[in-house]
Amino acid sequence: MRKSFAMLAILALVVFSTPVLAFEPDINNRLELDVQRAIVDIKSADPGIESFFENAAGYAVFPSVGKGGVVIGGAFGRGLVLVNEQVDGYTTMSQATIGLQLGGQKYAQFIFFRDDVALGHFKRGNFEFGAQASAVAITAGASADANYDSGVAIFTQAGGGLMFEGTVGGQRFTYEAR
Repeated sequence: MRKSFAMLAILALVVFSTPVLAFEPDINNRLELDVQRAIVDIKSADPGIESFFENAAGYAVFPSVGKGGVVIGGAFGRGLVLVNEQVDGYTTMSQATIGLQLGGQKYAQFIFFRDDVALGHFKRGNFEFGAQASAVAITAGASADANYDSGVAIFTQAGGGLMFEGTVGGQRFTYEAR
């Protein structure tokens, strides 16, 4: 009887302490699994970012963006656009830069769309960020001071590598409905 009660108590503790994930990936889809892992990682690094996930009209997640350069550089990543915690479409990000730069790095990028207008602009495929766009680098509590700019909030989470840069460039995105 004591063992049964102890097992039941442990099971209840595990069930009620495990975070609930709203986005349920297809376990046979590598990109969806990578996106879920990136979401779990960023929520663990900064729990305050949860409000962006809950309140956005939709968001794009690029779980692994590779970036590198020597004077001329670039970056590329594939991701998903999620609306109502469902895969709405596929997206790519490409970036070109020029200036003082050396190295390479990997990071995850999250783009939150405050409303359907900003999300629709992204989906039409004419969405890009110029040199003036800024992303919040995630550390514990970083999202607390973050705000939307023109209906968009951008966050990045470092994944590794080292890059020195003082560059000018921009990011361009594509979108393909699921």
